[in-house]
Amino acid sequence: MNKKNWLHTGAIALLLATVPLGAADVSAASLKELQQQKKEADSKKSNLQQDIHQKKSAITTNQSKIDDILSKIKELNQQIDKTNQEMNTVRTNIENTKKEIDKLRKSIEDLEQKIEERDVVLRERARTLQTRGTSVSYVEVLLGASSFADFIDRFSTVTTLVEADRNIMRQQQADIEQLEEEKELVESKLTKLEKQEAELKDLKAKLDGQKQQQNKLVDQLEAEQQKLSEEKTELEEEFHEVFEVSKELEGQIVAEQRRLAEVARKLEAERKAALAAQQQQNSSNSGGGSTSSGGGSSTPNIPAVSAGTWTKPASGRYTSGFGWRKHPIQGIMKQHRGIDIANSVGTPVVAASDGVVSKAGWMAGFGNVIMITHSINGQIYTTVYAHLSGINVSSGQQVGKGQRIGAMGNTGNSSGSHLHFEVHVGTFSGSGPSAVNPLRFISL
Repeated sequence: MNKKNWLHTGAIALLLATVPLGAADVSAASLKELQQQKKEADSKKSNLQQDIHQKKSAITTNQSKIDDILSKIKELNQQIDKTNQEMNTVRTNIENTKKEIDKLRKSIEDLEQKIEERDVVLRERARTLQTRGTSVSYVEVLLGASSFADFIDRFSTVTTLVEADRNIMRQQQADIEQLEEEKELVESKLTKLEKQEAELKDLKAKLDGQKQQQNKLVDQLEAEQQKLSEEKTELEEEFHEVFEVSKELEGQIVAEQRRLAEVARKLEAERKAALAAQQQQNSSNSGGGSTSSGGGSSTPNIPAVSAGTWTKPASGRYTSGFGWRKHPIQGIMKQHRGIDIANSVGTPVVAASDGVVSKAGWMAGFGNVIMITHSINGQIYTTVYAHLSGINVSSGQQVGKGQRIGAMGNTGNSSGSHLHFEVHVGTFSGSGPSAVNPLRFISL
């Protein structure tokens, strides 16, 4: 386990260590503390989900880069294959040209032999003339004719010899020129092919270098991909651990709500028993007379406590009812899950019935809020007192009907000083399906 995981696991272990794990120990932590811990765990889950999403996005981006580079490597491989084929063709042409050169060399040898043979003939001709005297010429041969017929014969012979010498010389010159031309042509062709082969070798070396660089990039990206995958796995493992903690906290919150509901039921039973005992005592002392309940209060702005189970939570003007309405801040139609009673900041707010405080503190939208769990004839209710300027009770505290619990205010999403009051059948539900019209229970 790396250091990062160790720290995460340690933090979760510490969180679990501070949260009761058994149903018997649930009473050791207030509902407020459990809800705060659940909120922190949910926040951590949200952050982890965001981190996991970012890692997934990074892995996808990285894989796209790898695919692009692999596509480039594929193109390089195709170019390298094409270059190799061209090099093979050039090498074949070089081999063929070398064979042509070999044939040309043989032809050159033949030409050189012919030239040499002609040189021998010409030298022999010259030597023969020299043995007859260096002053002898073809003119002298013609002038030495004894008759016209002899002159004709001698002229024909001289003409034949001169033409033969000319042919030999012309052939000699042609062969020499052909020899030089063929040598130059073949050598030029060979030089061109060798240059082409060198250029292809350079191109292949360049392509191989590019391929090597791309392979290094792929190696780096694959290593980064592996790292991202490992980090994503660690985040998913941590998310699972936090998810389990969140589930555990949710179970504890439910258990704590049930515990508070049971406390409220016991309070109701004790109150009923005490009321019955008081009525019996009064009946014995006064012969069946009864006492007045729900007398008024002399404290300013504190509403008179009504007879019966419920009482009005605050004095003031009834400004908004339960149901659909145009939101005073957002300006759109929204479900109003309670009623509003308006008065000045600091106006006392009282408990609408006997119960146990399940939350006392800040909640987004509600601002300062108090929630009380009640048990009335075996049915659990939860009342909500929102936008308070002050709170006079704490979570887990038992309160009586009409007891001052806070002060009216303008905290949270509020457009003026007022009390937002809700009644829920069962435990509080943020989405509101458990909310009912409070006017079913209280009179204004």
